[in-house]
Amino acid sequence: MQPLQFLVPIDALEAVGGILPIAVFVLVILNMITRILQHNRHNRQLRDGDGEEAITRWLPHTLTNLGMVLLSFVYMIVAPHGGMVLSVLVVTVFIADFFGFESRKVEARSKSKDLTQPIPAVGASVFALLYAGYQSFFYVIEPLWNVII
Repeated sequence: MQPLQFLVPIDALEAVGGILPIAVFVLVILNMITRILQHNRHNRQLRDGDGEEAITRWLPHTLTNLGMVLLSFVYMIVAPHGGMVLSVLVVTVFIADFFGFESRKVEARSKSKDLTQPIPAVGASVFALLYAGYQSFFYVIEPLWNVII
C-alpha cells in the first residue's frame, strides 16, 4: 500500500505519466515565448506610463509559470527521480521570473529608458527545456544509450 493512495489517485496519474514530461516541455516553450512578449510589454508600459506603477505582471506568463510548477510536482509523484530534478529546474525558473519582475520594477524606478533582458530566467529556462526534452524524448536516444551504458 502506498502512503498517498487515498489522497492522490496514483493509478490515474500513472496512466498519464508518459505525457506529463511532454506537457512540461510544451509549457517551458510557451513560458519562453510569453517571457519575450512580457519583456516587450514591459518596455512598452515603461515608455507609455510613468515609472514602476506602469509595469504589471502579464497573466499568460504567470499561468505558464504556475502550470510548469504544478505539472512538475505531479510528475514527481509518478517518477520520483526525474520529477525531482525537473521540479528543481522549474522552481528555479519560477524564482528567477519572480525576482526578474521585481528587478524590472527597480529599473523602472531608476528612470532608465530600457529594461535589461531577463537573462537569469532565460538561462534557467534553457536548462529546464533541455531536461524536460530529455525526459520527454528519451526513446529517441535510448538505443544509443543502451549500447553505451
